[in-house]
Amino acid sequence: MARLTISDAESVVMQALWAAGEATAEDLIAAVAAPNAWAEATVRTLINRLLTKGAIEAEREGRRYRYRPLLARNDWVAEESVGMVDRVFGGRVAPLVAHFSEQGRLSQADVDELRKLIEDFDHGR
Repeated sequence: MARLTISDAESVVMQALWAAGEATAEDLIAAVAAPNAWAEATVRTLINRLLTKGAIEAEREGRRYRYRPLLARNDWVAEESVGMVDRVFGGRVAPLVAHFSEQGRLSQADVDELRKLIEDFDHGR
């Protein structure tokens, strides 16, 4: 699928849809409206934008529609993360990790996981 630009608000709806697998507008409104202080109309607008972009599809089900994601979460995460690393850290991961370390955002579990990833990377060569 070609790169889709999904806004922060649209990504909230997508996260709910990815978690559910499929949902009606009412399901999505129930999942995202209150936590984000959004009106029902706002959520419906976001759903329509996602439909227009081709990120989701709709299937008529009686008097309502059931929505399913067409954009895979893994594809979106890959695009977003590469884009952020490119924009903010010049395409390098080490400065990203250093930034989170300097901000106190790395837990011991994170450090242990990073060590394991590096070990696996070194052994895979």
